[in-house]
Amino acid sequence: MTAVLKAGASYFAAAYLVGFLLGTLRILLLVPRVGETGAVLLETPLMLGVSWIASRWCTNRFAISAAPAPRLAMGFIAFALLAATEIGVSMLAFGRTPMDLLDLYRSAPGIIGLAAQAAFAFFPLVQALLGGRAR
Repeated sequence: MTAVLKAGASYFAAAYLVGFLLGTLRILLLVPRVGETGAVLLETPLMLGVSWIASRWCTNRFAISAAPAPRLAMGFIAFALLAATEIGVSMLAFGRTPMDLLDLYRSAPGIIGLAAQAAFAFFPLVQALLGGRAR
């Protein structure tokens, strides 16, 4: 397995594990108190911070070049794994079809989540543009 593939898979795994834990807390603790949109707005900055740190760690750990192509590939791999896992979990755990999942992206929480996932995909490149080992 190439370094970019390993980095992308590791980046996805780190973000997904933390996201699963935060998502559980969001649903159980925040949604009843502040609603779905409020809960997503509270969770998103934490997830973006975790993703930023995970991206930096993975690019350093796997020595990913600061060139745009490997950074974009790493982000795309992580995003593709995230999307595939989200579809799978949505279908298996919640009985949703892929179209049902797409419908969720028409809501405010869905749009916020999708925007955060897009940022997640581009973090490796953004960090390279900021100097490779962006803090």
